[in-house]
Amino acid sequence: MKIQKLEELLKVKYDSKMKLVVVASHDEEVLQAVSEARNLGIAEPILIGDKEKTISIINEHNLDLNDCEMINEVDLVKAAELGVKMVSTGKANFIMKGLVDTSILLKQVLNKEYGLRTNSLLSHVMIYEVPNYHKLIYLTDGGMNLVPSLEDKVKIIENSVKVCKALGNDKVKVACLAAKEKVNPKMEATVHGNELKEMCIDGKFEDGVIVDGPLALDLAISKEAAEIKGFKSQVAGDADVLLVPTIEMGNGIGKSITYFASGKSAGVVMGAKAPIVLVSRADDHEAKLYSIALGSIVSKYQL
Repeated sequence: MKIQKLEELLKVKYDSKMKLVVVASHDEEVLQAVSEARNLGIAEPILIGDKEKTISIINEHNLDLNDCEMINEVDLVKAAELGVKMVSTGKANFIMKGLVDTSILLKQVLNKEYGLRTNSLLSHVMIYEVPNYHKLIYLTDGGMNLVPSLEDKVKIIENSVKVCKALGNDKVKVACLAAKEKVNPKMEATVHGNELKEMCIDGKFEDGVIVDGPLALDLAISKEAAEIKGFKSQVAGDADVLLVPTIEMGNGIGKSITYFASGKSAGVVMGAKAPIVLVSRADDHEAKLYSIALGSIVSKYQL
């Protein structure tokens, strides 16, 4: 089934729930989203953190979590280590950040002895539902990699393709964004965009993936703009994935969608052995719930 609206993430059901381990679970907003995800049959949580504070929040908000597995660990580093080990040993399917710094969790994820490292690169994939775009748009990477190299961008594309395919997209159109569509040696984004397009033509990416670049944002998402400029491309006006050249562009586009265009969102970090749900405290309840559902679907796809 192809997911075309974020609310459809909540309707995907499996014979057995994916197990979600929450690191530093004593976070009110996270627990509310986790409780709803559990009630919807999306995931079965394992809570690691300050047990006393966690139970207090559960009772205060009457959340359906009292009978789920809880592990008392107030030390954030040890809580992150426990959570990562549960995923690496198969006791949990994916992991979520609670009231812990991202750097603490990711350090454990990347631990060489028991972590979730792969040959890939950790990158953030956000999915946005925008009222004036005809399908979901996948944005990467506006949260992890500052100025990715060409080799990094290959891995970032591959990570985003996994998310797209987990949501039922057999064909994935990737737009390599830049300020203009013509290659300029002084603008690295245009050079990389063209090289990534050539890699795609040469069969670097899996079947069903179409990469084009460089493309300005208007060409990537507007057929009208492409027609006016006389730009012909399979991706133009119909992009699934927006590959950004820097974290600033990704962060800016993402927040513009949220705050200017009232876009809904979900996001996960890819590139590890299991998806990582990293939600911002500024994310609303709906975005947190959608992100848990997305992590569940992607973890099932990767089994």
